[in-house]
Amino acid sequence: MTDLKTTPLNALHRELGAKLVPFAGYEMPVQYPMGVMKEHVHCRSAAGLFDVSHMGQIVLRHRSGDVEEAARALEALVPVDVLGLKPGRQRYALLTNAEGGILDDLMVARRDDHLFLVVNAARKDDDLSHLATHLSESCEVTPLPDRALLALQGPRAEDVLEQIATGAAGMRFMDVDSFATEFGEIWVSRSGYTGEDGYEISVGADRAEDFARALLDHPVVAPIGLGARDSLRLEAGLCLHGTDIDETTNPVEANLVWAMQKVRRPDGGRAGGYPGAERIARELETGPLRLRVGLLPEGRAPIRAGVELFARENADAPTGTVTSGAFGPSIERPMAMGYVGIDDSAVGTKVWAELRGRRVPVTVTAMPFRPATYKR
Repeated sequence: MTDLKTTPLNALHRELGAKLVPFAGYEMPVQYPMGVMKEHVHCRSAAGLFDVSHMGQIVLRHRSGDVEEAARALEALVPVDVLGLKPGRQRYALLTNAEGGILDDLMVARRDDHLFLVVNAARKDDDLSHLATHLSESCEVTPLPDRALLALQGPRAEDVLEQIATGAAGMRFMDVDSFATEFGEIWVSRSGYTGEDGYEISVGADRAEDFARALLDHPVVAPIGLGARDSLRLEAGLCLHGTDIDETTNPVEANLVWAMQKVRRPDGGRAGGYPGAERIARELETGPLRLRVGLLPEGRAPIRAGVELFARENADAPTGTVTSGAFGPSIERPMAMGYVGIDDSAVGTKVWAELRGRRVPVTVTAMPFRPATYKR
C-alpha cells in the first residue's frame, strides 16, 4: 500500500488498531478491534467517529463575489435548485453528463459568499476538472487539501459536539455553520451518510488529530471504519457512487427524482439547462425501463453486488442485478439494493436471486430499511 495516499488521521488509525485497506486511492480503516458488527450497533446506539478526509472539499466562488451568481452557474451542471438554497443550508446534488448519467453525487452548502461542495473521493479529481472546464470563466474553483473531514454520527453526537462547539446542538438537519473552537474554525453540517442524526465537520488538517482525539475522549464515541459505514448507509437506503449509481445510470432509474426540486423539472420555472436534461425529461415523462429498488432476501444469507435477479424462478434472462448487499445488524436480516425491470419494481413483487447455483426468493421493498433519525 506504499503508493496510496493517507489522511491526516492515518497515524491515529494505526494507534487505534485499525485494519487498513486500499479505498479510492487512500489507505483507509475498514474496521477497528471492536469489529464491524459492534461498530455498526455502537453508531446506532451512541456515537461513531468516521474519517472521511479522503473526500474532496471544494469552494466555488463567483468572480463577482455574489453567491447567487455562483449558484446560478452551478445549476448549469446539476438538475437541482441551488439558487433557492437559503444561507446556512445544504442540499444533495447530482453532476450529470450529456446522456443524463450521474458523474457524481455531492453535497452543496450555501455559505456567506461562496458555495461549499463535498464530493466523492474516487471522483474528486474528475469533478474538479469538470467544474473548472465549465465554470472557470465565471467562478473560482478552489480545492481545499489543507482541511480534513470527520463525521460524528449517532444519537449522542449532539451531546458530544456541543461541548466543543457551543450552538451545534441547535442546528437542524442540513443546516451548516462555522464555530470558533480550540482546534481552529470548524465548518459543521448537520448531516451524514448513516441515516442517523449527526454531523460532518471540516477542520484544518494540522488540527485534525487533536480534534479527533478530543471527540474520542468521550466514552460514548468509538472509531468506526468503512465496513460499518457501508452497512449503515445501506440500511438507510443511500447510494454509493460507482456501485449503485454511476455514469450509466440516470436520476430517474436510480430513484433519485426526489433530489430534483420542482423548479428544475420539465414544467418548472428553471427547467433544463444542465447536461442530459432532454434524456432525463423524456424518462420523467415515459418512465424508465428499470428502477433501483430495495431487496429483502429470504433466509440469513446476504446477496452481494453482481448477483443476477430473475422475474421467475425458472426464467432464462435476468430482470436485473444487485448493486449492494450486506447483513443489516439493526434490522437483523440480510438486505440489498439493485436494479430490476420496471415491470418487476413494485413493492411486494417477488424476484429470484441466482445464489451459488440456486434461485433464492427476494422481495422488492421500500427503502430505507430502517427509518432515519435526522433532527428536523
